[in-house]
Amino acid sequence: MSFGDPNNPYGQQQGGQPQQGGQPGYGYPQQPQQSQQGYGYPQAPAAPGGYGFPAGPTEMPGGVKAARVLLYVIAGLQAIGAIFVVLAAAAVNAAKNDSTMQEDVQFQQLADYSGGVLWAMAAFAVAWGVFAVVLAAKFGKGGNGLRITTIVFGVVTAILGIWPFVVIGLIHTILAILVVVFVAKSDGDAWFNRQQQH
Repeated sequence: MSFGDPNNPYGQQQGGQPQQGGQPGYGYPQQPQQSQQGYGYPQAPAAPGGYGFPAGPTEMPGGVKAARVLLYVIAGLQAIGAIFVVLAAAAVNAAKNDSTMQEDVQFQQLADYSGGVLWAMAAFAVAWGVFAVVLAAKFGKGGNGLRITTIVFGVVTAILGIWPFVVIGLIHTILAILVVVFVAKSDGDAWFNRQQQH
C-alpha cells in the first residue's frame, strides 16, 4: 500500500492526518486558522477611542470642576453688582427729580449722563453674568471651542476687573485668572478635546 509522494501537498499524508499550517489534506474539512501574533509580542487591546487614539477622561477633572464653580461665582457677583448699579441709577434719578436740584443745570446734565451710563453698566453686568452661566452649563458636553471661549471670557473678565473697576473688580480678576488656569491646563485640554459620546 502506497501513501503517495510525501512532497505532494494535495496528497494524503501518512497516518491519515491533515496537514498542519497549510492546505488541509484531501477529503478533510478545513479547520479555522487561529490568528498568529507577532514574534513574542502580546496582542494589545483595542483603544476605546477608535483609530488608535484614547477616548480621553470619562469624568470631569477637578480643575475643570473648579473652573465651572468659579464661573457660577462670577455670575453671582455680576448679579450682586448689577443690583448695586441699579440702586445707584435709581438714586441719581431721584436726585435729578428733587426740586432743589432741578435748577442746577450742570447737575442735571451730569445726572442724565451718569444715569444712562449706570443703566448701561447694569445691563452689561447682567449679560456678562448670563454668559458665565451659559459657559459653565456647557462644560459637561462642550468641546475645544467652549474651552477657547472660556479662556477668552476669563481674560476679558480679568482685564475689566483691573480697569475700570479696580477696587470692586479685584475679586473678579482673581477668579477669572483661576478659570483661565484651570481650563488651560493639560487635564482641561484632555477634557475638552475628548471624544464626545453621542
